[in-house]
Amino acid sequence: MQQGGGSETEVTWEDQQNINKFGRLNNRFHELEDEIKVAKESNDNLEDAGNELILTDEDVVRFQIGEVFAHVPKEEVENRIEEMKEVTSKRLEKLYEEKESILAQMSELKQILYGKFKDSINLEED
Repeated sequence: MQQGGGSETEVTWEDQQNINKFGRLNNRFHELEDEIKVAKESNDNLEDAGNELILTDEDVVRFQIGEVFAHVPKEEVENRIEEMKEVTSKRLEKLYEEKESILAQMSELKQILYGKFKDSINLEED
């Protein structure tokens, strides 16, 4: 690989595997950021729905199940919303854990690749 500085570093099969792995991890990192954003919005919506439910005086409220609204007792809706918030929170927690794991792996690969290729490789996003 010839660069403008005149330094030549051979790219081995292992180096190429590391570069490919870094690319896959980077793609997954961006997917996770999108998934985290959606999960946060969902969690916020559930929180808002729970707060609105607290303010209502009705004993039976409309609750969306799939594409249909059904009249459901307020207590049951409160329980369902709490369950949904728990599921979403656990999912969000798992997404954050996976994101941290990916960042650690990417950092490790950056050290390896920058150690060998120095300025000949750019792994940073602009």
